[in-house]
Amino acid sequence: MKQSKRTDTKRREVNGVILLDKPSGITSNAALQFVKRLYNADKAGHTGSLDPLASGLLPICLGEATKISTFLLDADKAYAVECRLGITTDSGDADGQVLVERPLPVLTIDAIEGVIARFRGKIMQVPPMHSAIKRAGQPLYRLAHKGITVAREARPVTIYALVLEAYTPPLLRLAVRCSKGTYIRSLVEDIGAALGCGAHVTVLRRTAVAGATLAQAHTPDQLSVLAAQGVAMLDDQLVAMEDMLADWPRVHLDAEAVYRLTSGQGVALPARPRQDLIWLYGPGQRLLGIGEVEKSGRIVPKRMLKHAGEE
Repeated sequence: MKQSKRTDTKRREVNGVILLDKPSGITSNAALQFVKRLYNADKAGHTGSLDPLASGLLPICLGEATKISTFLLDADKAYAVECRLGITTDSGDADGQVLVERPLPVLTIDAIEGVIARFRGKIMQVPPMHSAIKRAGQPLYRLAHKGITVAREARPVTIYALVLEAYTPPLLRLAVRCSKGTYIRSLVEDIGAALGCGAHVTVLRRTAVAGATLAQAHTPDQLSVLAAQGVAMLDDQLVAMEDMLADWPRVHLDAEAVYRLTSGQGVALPARPRQDLIWLYGPGQRLLGIGEVEKSGRIVPKRMLKHAGEE
């Protein structure tokens, strides 16, 4: 990944989401800092880390779009994963140290299908030690690096789709679509244990986040080429924050309702939107931010944009 050569001291106010195709071998924070420097943005944040080994779709939120980072973190995601049967590692992936190596049993496609069927739908999953979950204020991965293992409680996650794409011993390729909080390394380890031989992740690629897909993403090198053609070319690649969560209802308010909402008051609507989180618009199709629908049907501000109250 080439480094940005932008040296501007004054940061730009740039708002939107860049869909980055993160290469393997770098951290998500390194990818974030690359994009922030390239855009010379005053504010940036990513929407859920990918391990250094992993590649694929990493939405980077710039400026006001950082206000949707939490919602993208909570969104469903999809992955293409290759795993190596017969070997378990301390991290659950190829970057870890080998713990156990077992001979492969004779596995038919039907037998593998029968096992992975157990992992579709709602399941309980124990998070890996190599994760950012905190214990007493300290991420588990830091404890893992010290050789410390602590008990972790199983958590409910949902595997919406789990497809066996290929099996060429000892490699198994799967496509996964899952809920927030799902650890693919843990899923692979659990499948390997159920197959009786163990497994670890060798290749992991995120293919979708919420409604965005990898086909829409840009590699760092592609962004660098665009940057050399001018900042306007970079800005043309930004996705509007509301398009990242396009399935949310859009509610349009008149000037009086906008004033009440941006003053911190709730607004009553004749009809209740179909879900609790909604996009709010004022006159002239101006995006105001995110509203939340209370049980009473009244809308209250959830995440308002910086200039929402201005005409």
